[in-house]
Amino acid sequence: MELGSSSSSSSSSFLKSEPQFIYDVFINFWGENMSRKFVSHLHSVLLQAQVKTLINEENLQQGKKLEEHMRAIAASKIAIIVFSQTYTESTCCLRELEKIVECRETFGQIVLPIFYEIYPFDVRHQKGDFRKALEEAAHKSYSGEQVEHAFSRWSNALTTVAGITGWNVRDFRHDAELVEVTVSRVQTILDYADLSLTRFPVGLDPHVRKVIECIENHSSKVCMIGIWGMVGSGKTTIAKAIYNRIYRPFIGKSFIGNIREDWNNNPVHLQENLLYDVLKSKFEVESVGLGRTMIENEFSRKKLLIVLDDVNEFSQLENLCGNRDWFGQGTVIIITSRDVHVLNRLKVNYIYKMNGMNENDSLELFSCHAFRDSKPRKGFDEFARNIVAYCGGLPLALEVLGSYLCGRTKEH
Repeated sequence: MELGSSSSSSSSSFLKSEPQFIYDVFINFWGENMSRKFVSHLHSVLLQAQVKTLINEENLQQGKKLEEHMRAIAASKIAIIVFSQTYTESTCCLRELEKIVECRETFGQIVLPIFYEIYPFDVRHQKGDFRKALEEAAHKSYSGEQVEHAFSRWSNALTTVAGITGWNVRDFRHDAELVEVTVSRVQTILDYADLSLTRFPVGLDPHVRKVIECIENHSSKVCMIGIWGMVGSGKTTIAKAIYNRIYRPFIGKSFIGNIREDWNNNPVHLQENLLYDVLKSKFEVESVGLGRTMIENEFSRKKLLIVLDDVNEFSQLENLCGNRDWFGQGTVIIITSRDVHVLNRLKVNYIYKMNGMNENDSLELFSCHAFRDSKPRKGFDEFARNIVAYCGGLPLALEVLGSYLCGRTKEH
């Protein structure tokens, strides 16, 4: 395999680019009663589900501790906001809410509001005691004209988040049911599941590392990598292995396979799949043009990992990832194709060329399939080497012939 570049490299790493996620979930709430009951239960179940979770603390004061929580918010993929009747009594809680809205606007942080014994309407419009507590919080922390500015900022943040689809505790039979639904949604969004790879990943690791190095050396907003090679050369396997290695630092991700085969049959379905994979919400796309617009609008500002496998027409790229401006800082798009002209037309940052496997790796891959061992069975060495030479280092041919000959005699 050889590496080609269509642009100069730099020293920054996509793994170090903003935002740097440390937590899966940050929980924003207020109230001792809330802490002891619902939030405590939610936090416990999230941790049992192996979701890295941080909650805010009721005794946060101005200064270093608040600053640390602000950084923690920006280092979280998902923010769960639990609104209650006493929510606006906390200045710290409101400042955290401001930060969450900022993160949602800058890098697409996912926000999940929960309305606990308060209606979304009351949060959105801030009436009665809820508004009075908001005004008192502004006066408690600021003076003069700053009071009005603080009230306005917090009011806008409350209105924004109350307009996001969430859950009302009144719609559930009990708290445990709401916790179960919330945790299930978080797990669906995170989707920490590796793609299945070949049973015998011979020789993959050094090539995967080379492509990841290319991504890490890329400094601009969006990195596009092309993996180019003939059919059966291992493009898809390499792309899957890269995906499995790097997907966790991204706010959303998608692997769309068999584009060559599926595009002519139902291009809209591929766009719907891409939207669902990234946003974990179902979309009905009426036309390719509308789908293109939806992708552009919905993916804006988000740091994504997208793999488009087996692309053979530029129109497919135009309607799935056509413009770098569609995506947020740190996005990585990997495209596999048999046609290098398609990749060049998109002006990808790097092209990774898939050459045939070397003799030793070819013999090992063939042996794994034919003999269920890393080397040929006794008496079959010359025979195996002849077949390996015939396959010309093509992984698919080695796998197919090896599997076909498994358990057969020399005569076969």
